[in-house]
Amino acid sequence: MMRRWVTAAATTALAVALVGCGPAPWNVPSGGGVGSSDAGEPAPSPSISRTAVPPPVPNDLSSGSTERQVTAGSVSGALNYWSDLSMDRWSATALKPVSLSLVTTVSPDDGQKVYLQKATMIAVPGNAEGDLSPLAPTSDQSATNPGYLVLSPYSYSQTFYVGEVPEEATFVTIRFTYDFLVQTTPTSSEFAKQTATDSITVAIAAREVDED
Repeated sequence: MMRRWVTAAATTALAVALVGCGPAPWNVPSGGGVGSSDAGEPAPSPSISRTAVPPPVPNDLSSGSTERQVTAGSVSGALNYWSDLSMDRWSATALKPVSLSLVTTVSPDDGQKVYLQKATMIAVPGNAEGDLSPLAPTSDQSATNPGYLVLSPYSYSQTFYVGEVPEEATFVTIRFTYDFLVQTTPTSSEFAKQTATDSITVAIAAREVDED
């Protein structure tokens, strides 16, 4: 009789302890915990912010100079461009020099000569949104007839200048046109005109902001 009374008392104490500890784990709704107001609702995903990175500004003179090849009919020209003004000083307001050297060959080479009649430069500022208004063209017209002899080993050298460009410009595209006169025969006073074009792009240095 005493053993049955002890067992019943222990069972009653265990039931009281369970009531005092809140609902049993098997009665908690799936996906939530005690006191959860969003039982069964998935947690919201964190928002991810993305910042657009502007593309790098092209610069054909970033290494100091660049070499190009042009072809106009039977004439092939080897060009070298450079600037004596360092790239960090190629600001929108600076007077920016661009130097070039040119030498040509002709094929077939029957002894005829090649002359440069005129070289023209047009600078077109631009940015990521497109081209801006071009600057006034400048040219070097030969004062001698038929022109400057540019057949190897004789070469042509000249420096052109890019003036002030708008502040919103991040680069300038410099377009060149070369007008050649080629003898029809080694002893002829008649010439054939050939025209070659080329262009380089140079970055405009960012404007420095004064700090107080």
